[in-house]
Amino acid sequence: MKRTVGIVFTVALLLVALLSAGCTGDDGGAVKLGLGTVTSIDKSRDQSVDEEENVTTAQGQVDTVIAAATFDAKGRVVDVIIDTAQTRVAFDEELQLASDPAAENKTKKELGDDYNMRGASSIGKEWYEQIAALEDWMKGKTVAEIKALKVKQRDEAHPAVPDDPELSSLVTITVQDYIAAVEKAYQNAVDVKDAVKLGLGQNISIAKSRGYSVDEETNTETLPMAQVDTVIAATAFDAKGKVAGVIIDTAQTRVNFDAEGKVTSDKSAAIRSKKELGDDYNMRGASSIGKEWYEQIAALENWMKGKTVAEIKALKVKQRDEAHPAVPDDPELTSLVTITVQDYIAAVAESFEKSR
Repeated sequence: MKRTVGIVFTVALLLVALLSAGCTGDDGGAVKLGLGTVTSIDKSRDQSVDEEENVTTAQGQVDTVIAAATFDAKGRVVDVIIDTAQTRVAFDEELQLASDPAAENKTKKELGDDYNMRGASSIGKEWYEQIAALEDWMKGKTVAEIKALKVKQRDEAHPAVPDDPELSSLVTITVQDYIAAVEKAYQNAVDVKDAVKLGLGQNISIAKSRGYSVDEETNTETLPMAQVDTVIAATAFDAKGKVAGVIIDTAQTRVNFDAEGKVTSDKSAAIRSKKELGDDYNMRGASSIGKEWYEQIAALENWMKGKTVAEIKALKVKQRDEAHPAVPDDPELTSLVTITVQDYIAAVAESFEKSR
């Protein structure tokens, strides 16, 4: 009898040891959180007139591919969420804004069936269904294994469609940017502890876009510009709903046009997010505390750790000026963060609502 009790006790100790190991990621649990983005303006278009004098109006299009991912101690994907913010800013023939600058802009996942790709799909699947299959395939793999996915060119618009038996009947979209975003997420990953859920939240604004105008007094032109600000939060949460780790970034992308509606921005240029710009974002000189954007957002991220979304949303804020309606008014943050934070908090809240 004593021997039986001893065996049971030993087994119990082994179970406790295994569970403890799981908390450190030795069993494949998440120990890293990453966020990666790939942005393109390549599909923006000039205003043009054909031989029959039909006008194709100018349009700025910003495609920001987003990947939020958690990784285990061996660098394998524990979970990954991929989305694309495909945002268009339309102009009329007079190069005035035709898009509503106050309208809600949705990502491809948020659009769901309204993205309306199913009818054109050779496998009858919507974008969100195909990306879910790709995400599922990535789980348990390292970035090197994901990058080794065999692909083929379907046509000029689809240069990298999966050519793998596991995916060929599930994914017919081109995947190179999704893989690149996951690789960036791994490269940018930060340590997390006790993470059990992953969430991705974002909000998109075109409010700073502008149409063509001329100042009558000075005869100064203001040229058209499409500006898309995509705020993104990748967040890992623990079992109690507290933030185990968070990465916040903004893809602030501008497409410039001349007075004839021709795109003057380099459509092939690499586009960097605010974090990727680092000191080149050039906010330090205008900052009352002498800190760059990436330094201030790091302080906000650090403050969020260990808090619930309700506690984060309860942050006391104040209006500094019209452009800064929600600057932290909390002793922990006032000397570290002077940027307005409402969009960052909203993105983290959304990441919790969508976490899995």
